[in-house]
Amino acid sequence: MNNITSKFENFIQASDIYGKVDHQPDASKETPRNTPEKSMPFSDQIGNYQRNKGIPVRSYKNSKAYIVGSGIGGLATAYYLIRDGHFTPENITFIEQLPIEGGSLDGAGNAKDGYIIRGGREMDCTYENLWDLFQDIPALEMPPPYSVLDEYRLVNDNDSNYSIARLIHEQGKVRDFSKFGLNKKDQLALIKLLLKKKEELDDITIEAYFGKSFLESNFWTFWRTMFAFENWHSLLEFKLYMHRFLHAIDGLHDLSSLIFPKYNQYDSFVTPLGRWLKEKGVKIRFDALVKDLDMLINAEGKVVKGIITEQEGKEVIIPLTADDYVIVTTGSMTEDTSYGNNVTAPVLVVDNSTSGQSAGWKLWKNLAAKSPVFGKPEKFCSNIEKSSWESVTLTCRPSALVEKLKTYAVNDPYSGKTVTGGIITITDSNWLMSFTCNRQPHFPTQPGDVLVLWVYALFMDKEGNYIKKTMPACTGNEILSELCYHLGIVEQVDNVIANTIVHTAYMPYITSMFMPRAKGDRPQVVPDGCSNLALIGQFVETNNDVVFTMESSVRTARVAVYTLLNLNKQVPDINPLQYDIRHLLKATKTLNDNQPFLGEGLLRRVLKGTYFEHILPVGADAHPHEEEKESFLAEQFGKFKEWVASFKN
Repeated sequence: MNNITSKFENFIQASDIYGKVDHQPDASKETPRNTPEKSMPFSDQIGNYQRNKGIPVRSYKNSKAYIVGSGIGGLATAYYLIRDGHFTPENITFIEQLPIEGGSLDGAGNAKDGYIIRGGREMDCTYENLWDLFQDIPALEMPPPYSVLDEYRLVNDNDSNYSIARLIHEQGKVRDFSKFGLNKKDQLALIKLLLKKKEELDDITIEAYFGKSFLESNFWTFWRTMFAFENWHSLLEFKLYMHRFLHAIDGLHDLSSLIFPKYNQYDSFVTPLGRWLKEKGVKIRFDALVKDLDMLINAEGKVVKGIITEQEGKEVIIPLTADDYVIVTTGSMTEDTSYGNNVTAPVLVVDNSTSGQSAGWKLWKNLAAKSPVFGKPEKFCSNIEKSSWESVTLTCRPSALVEKLKTYAVNDPYSGKTVTGGIITITDSNWLMSFTCNRQPHFPTQPGDVLVLWVYALFMDKEGNYIKKTMPACTGNEILSELCYHLGIVEQVDNVIANTIVHTAYMPYITSMFMPRAKGDRPQVVPDGCSNLALIGQFVETNNDVVFTMESSVRTARVAVYTLLNLNKQVPDINPLQYDIRHLLKATKTLNDNQPFLGEGLLRRVLKGTYFEHILPVGADAHPHEEEKESFLAEQFGKFKEWVASFKN
């Protein structure tokens, strides 16, 4: 550190700010205002100015860091320890329960035995932390000096994503998906929700706030199937999602707001990042379970003294010195996954009696038993009927299913370009089943005559329309039969089964982070009083970001590193597009199915021919039935101007 700052030593020592940084500023509580006291950017002032390297307040050359869990959050933690903390890579060690890195962001298999992907995360251009990381990681296939970001942009800039069959019903007929179908009352309810303070929404469910008409609208079908929300999930999380993706709402119906990697997310992100870390010298201990942390808790704070692990059937305690750190991924959305195949079902009965008893949840529970600052894990893992769903990966040779898929595809499935453009939802499915075919090949070694499809459903307690069983109790072939029924090709199901390898995955906690919550249920990234412990992942508190994204995992990793090491650097809040008048106006019109909103005609007349004319959403002037209202507003505006002018005379 002395070598880094020697030229600036006197300058830094004279600073009243250095070492006193708010590492996670909150844009929802800040009024952007330049003052003599302000030296750092506004909370959500994103961009290249935030790309400065962090300067540690001391040297961490000999410090060790232990990262529990090697999901994308853990991998990102190691990256930021190296880039901004200047850690010695060989002193960073992952402790991973599984035999492979990646955590919940998985993807594996081959054409002979079949591929499997438990799920994927929604991607967006505004993931400032994710792209901050991946613009530095060498690309998977492109040569140096190209990065993962460069590769991602090359694919998406040259292959537009959209759907031509977002909704289907009646055995495969494409249903009109051009409208949200929200009445004025439901539109107003959404606007009121956006205006509500987050603190007002503790432990409130979506169905407790919205009425039947909203829950039966196309908008909610689009939303719940795209993001995997259920009616009983957190209203607070839904609100945060609305703010986070407000800019994308006009692409919700046809999925044109989405972007996807060339391959599955494991190969696209985990593989190149893991390779970079290993080449740097970072270590990974696989098949090692962390059971608890040995902590000293007193009036002076909370310090981790040791990590209690189980390795090869024996308890092994890893001691920590005062200069060492431990970063833990709390909870797990893919813990206790049950698997099935063509002829076996993942589970016969959904049993809630064993919920939250597995290793990933026990570690968090053990921490929570030590102090309330570690949150309440039972709020998220105690009701698997409300946090579970099942996904299915289909490895397909040419069949009737592939031929039917072509009728819903934007491009030929074998072309390497966008296929379905995202999920296709079967609206009259009792399971609320959706399926998708992303760009192919979906795996780097996938043969050219093989397609990989992904299927999932939200309702685990209902019998199928064709197969009179719940989805978790069905074999892969029975799920194929149910899918073929809804596609109108059930008479060809034998052909489909003969050419399709099925792998199913029932996940009890896959949407556990959406469960209703209150302040304090999730711990802070660095809990109060902790000096060498941080918590990362989907079950920790951030100011305004959402869960179930790679961005939130990377954000928590970055906050953990900057806070523990007290770097003179901030993690910017989420992209500020929610405050952009252009996106606010666009969202208002989109929620009204692109019909003019009150006052739009007046705005168009006022701004016509001016520099700001382009901020208005695309569309015609007010419809005839709105003219009277617009004329009244214009008349009152004219009277107001006359009244103001009278004071000048």
